Amino acid sequence: MRALLGLGANLGDPVATLNEAKARLAAIGRVTAMSSLYRTPPWGVTEQPPFVNAALALETSLDPDALLVALKALERELGRVASVRWGPRAIDVDILDVDGVRRNDPHLTIPHARLYERAFALVPLAEIEPAFIAARDALPATDLAAVERIGTFDREG
Repeated sequence: MRALLGLGANLGDPVATLNEAKARLAAIGRVTAMSSLYRTPPWGVTEQPPFVNAALALETSLDPDALLVALKALERELGRVASVRWGPRAIDVDILDVDGVRRNDPHLTIPHARLYERAFALVPLAEIEPAFIAARDALPATDLAAVERIGTFDREG
């Protein structure tokens, strides 16, 4: 299956953490597309450092539930600890979409519940998946302007 993932971090060295997360995803699948890296303002809790966000496409044999378990383990390995909702974090890896699956369970909603409200998710996602360009373009111009391209993933790993 093809999963579209959103990655974000704002503690430590976020660019290095996102590169490490991309490299470690090889244990659960094959990264087939990577967006640029973007500096974005915090969402929800605004009194925190800016985030670095990106999107990846991952081909994996895991079903959505097993993928969620694997991604939560990856987050823990990379230093994520439970804290304030929408607060600062070493890493966040969200399942944004999976092969067009529609699901609304207490532990997993696909597509991601707030995907269509978030420029920090839609800008990188639309870069790797054209089906999301219209959703990105429907966001307020001020939201889009706050998302700043800062670079690319390391090509190694």
